[in-house]
Amino acid sequence: MKKKLLVVDDEPAICLILEHYFRQDFQVVLKANGQEAMQWLAQGHCPDAIVADYNMPVMDGPAFIRQVRASERHRDVGLIMLSGKESTASKIECLRLGADDYLVKPFNPEELSLRIQNLLSRVRV
Repeated sequence: MKKKLLVVDDEPAICLILEHYFRQDFQVVLKANGQEAMQWLAQGHCPDAIVADYNMPVMDGPAFIRQVRASERHRDVGLIMLSGKESTASKIECLRLGADDYLVKPFNPEELSLRIQNLLSRVRV
């Protein structure tokens, strides 16, 4: 059975790229913002890893990280942030909130894949 990858991003192009790149190894679930993703998680779904955007409408990346990490069921799920923000302050904010990694857009899907693989080899859901 394939592992589940939750992708949370409001940019359709990023969602398409990630779905295309990861669909062979993962069941890819796409959500447009943190609120949609939290609703999906609240329905009892449990992904093996999450890739989320920093800037999203309704619920942004930092708020999403807070809610995921506050959840008993999902607090240990590997979470990688994607962002167009290269600032050290944004990276530190996300890492302090509990993100496991932070990648700046544009990114190489192969690099993201390796980061996810490394995360999954260390984190047990």
